[in-house]
Amino acid sequence: MPWQELSPMNLRMHFVTEWQSGCWTMTELCADYQISRKTGYKWVGRYELSGPRGLHDQSRRPPHSPDATDPALVDALLAVRKRHPRWGAKKLLAVAARHDRHATWPHRSTVCALLQARGFVVPRRRRAPRAPRPSPLAPITRVNEAWTTDFKGEFRTGDGRYCYPLTLRDGCSRFVLRCDALLHRTHDATRRRFERAFGEFGLPERIRSDNGGPFATPGLAGLSRLSIWWMRLGVVPERIAPGHPEQNGSHEQFHSVLKAETTRPPAAHQQAQQRRFARFCAEYNEERPHEALDNETPASHYHASPRQLPVRRPALEYSGHAEVRLVSSNGCLSWHGAPLFIATALAGEHVAFEEVDDGIWTLCFATVVLGRFDERHRRIHPIAPLSKVGRSASAAAGSAPATRKEP
Repeated sequence: MPWQELSPMNLRMHFVTEWQSGCWTMTELCADYQISRKTGYKWVGRYELSGPRGLHDQSRRPPHSPDATDPALVDALLAVRKRHPRWGAKKLLAVAARHDRHATWPHRSTVCALLQARGFVVPRRRRAPRAPRPSPLAPITRVNEAWTTDFKGEFRTGDGRYCYPLTLRDGCSRFVLRCDALLHRTHDATRRRFERAFGEFGLPERIRSDNGGPFATPGLAGLSRLSIWWMRLGVVPERIAPGHPEQNGSHEQFHSVLKAETTRPPAAHQQAQQRRFARFCAEYNEERPHEALDNETPASHYHASPRQLPVRRPALEYSGHAEVRLVSSNGCLSWHGAPLFIATALAGEHVAFEEVDDGIWTLCFATVVLGRFDERHRRIHPIAPLSKVGRSASAAAGSAPATRKEP
């Protein structure tokens, strides 16, 4: 016969039943059940008052709380929330306080808890984590050391067509180099705008961007056709970590000002929107004081780069002891007679391998290290972040005494 386990409710019911039988005194029953006489009289009293329901555990929460929010104030806050479903606690308190400034309104955290308890807050869907690809975010200390670029979120102009604002700034002086209203977020359209910027202002040392296209791809070292072109010109791509726009915070703050000043409401068409961008950039560079510049204008701090855009694409030069390979149209190269996939963005380009250990090679392109190649396992391990090639690995023209040009 299996054991019969008794719950606290059953034990209390047995206790009351035996007390009502009159066969035992309260002292004897309490000693048998190992409870105090006060507890015994409590359960008997609850049973006589409410029946079996009185033997259930009751909440220890006090019936009244002197610190609880006045229900009238809660109703007033909820009424405002129903009229404005997207407003948060701060806005609700500000509007409610306008109508009754003498009321003791609750704290913001209390209002948040009230909204969540009453089902006014919809939990956000969590995004799937992406593989981190951090970048070296070295401090920007001088003009043209690093430019920052990004696409401001797209919007429709008055004619119903999408506009994709491409922005480019100098990270030190905050000078706006370009702000273009593009109809498409493509490689060709983006490259043309960068060609104009390089032709007018010269070449920077680095360009900082996010990990979206056309600046980067999910492939090796995030290489894209645009970043390959930058590296051929001696410009190192610098990318923020995925999901961390604060690493390019100055540019994000500029976008918020740009949106408020030029897109609310949008212009009638692309040409009109571009004129708005041009007027805004002229005011931003020439008239608007900037706190980071001691309230001086960006134009007073910026000057063009001495590195000019070359007329012809410069030839790659690698160290004489490096193994140089041509990447085919499918993104592969030949290594010991077998194909080795590198990246489709490098199609038609020459890369260099420098042996740093037995079977371990450093993979380089132009002036940038891309990764480590394990010859035994035929695997390329990306080096995060992208970095300049040292003199012993490979270099740009004139950076090493013994060099050989690409075949």
